[in-house]
Amino acid sequence: MQLIRQPIRLPIYCQNLGLATSRDPVFQVNNKGLLPGWVVLVVLMLCNPQAMATETGADGGEAETGSLVIERIERERAVQDNRSVLLAHKRNYLLPLTYAWQPNDDVFEAGSADFGAKLDNLEFQFQLSIKATVAEALFTDGDALLVAFTVKSFWQAYNREISAPFRETNYEPEIFWITPVPWEILGGDATLFALGLSHQSNGRSLPFSRSWNRIYGSVIWERRRFVFNFKTWWRIPEDEKDDPLDPEGDDNPDIEDFLGNFEFNVAYRKYDQEVSVMLRNNLDRDSNRGAIQIDWTFPLQRRFRGYVQYFNGYGESLIDYNADIERFGIGILLSDLL
Repeated sequence: MQLIRQPIRLPIYCQNLGLATSRDPVFQVNNKGLLPGWVVLVVLMLCNPQAMATETGADGGEAETGSLVIERIERERAVQDNRSVLLAHKRNYLLPLTYAWQPNDDVFEAGSADFGAKLDNLEFQFQLSIKATVAEALFTDGDALLVAFTVKSFWQAYNREISAPFRETNYEPEIFWITPVPWEILGGDATLFALGLSHQSNGRSLPFSRSWNRIYGSVIWERRRFVFNFKTWWRIPEDEKDDPLDPEGDDNPDIEDFLGNFEFNVAYRKYDQEVSVMLRNNLDRDSNRGAIQIDWTFPLQRRFRGYVQYFNGYGESLIDYNADIERFGIGILLSDLL
């Protein structure tokens, strides 16, 4: 593929395209035992087997298809200078109906006047994520420096007993540099490398403040209709607190025990449908924790897509980083990964 042999202009690219699983990805995602991620993925495939079928050419072999990575780059390149257009970074979506089997009530029962009653299992969840190019061709002909901002919110919209508050909102500004690289990974092509700085916070006062800063590296590659992303990070250290209510210092010193230091994703697109899987794990044999998220998007009409999301594990939000959450949601997708 020309992307890895000749430099191309890369004004914008979502470095969170998706991550890969192994042939038999079985990870411990909660404290109840092992959850095989492929089981849920197979269920999604069975919902619409044609979505996962292989395109065939006239000779019965697989038809030649364009690069999903380059297609997205070209779409963004066409509108990047239009001030009326906001470019998507991660997925943008509205999930009016999500159901959590065991909401994390404990954190709000510890002295919060805003939450006198139990949380509802039903919740409205949404995410808005945008990015913009700051500079291009800094070190190579194909690199770019970008800024991004993501807001993910959990709204107790149906809980009238506590006046339907926004339970948790996470804010994540980022700056990252991305470039094509001449690497071939596991037979893949269209390889990209990203290096970035991320701050994530829930913007709340103590004792509910949660935040961390990370330097991350990400490698994205493509094979046929699969796009993979391996992302690893180093947390910037903060001072320990003598008093938990001290505004200075680390609000969540053990967050890496639950979120680990990497994510591994894969996204697959065929016949205008997309399935992706995200895996995290702390790789601690004695106290193993992690998470799995499975997403399925499909066409609804010309502008909007249907969206189904399943999450199981730790780190769904910052306030719940150390809580084992299982959630299923359905809604509307505004922008997809590929």
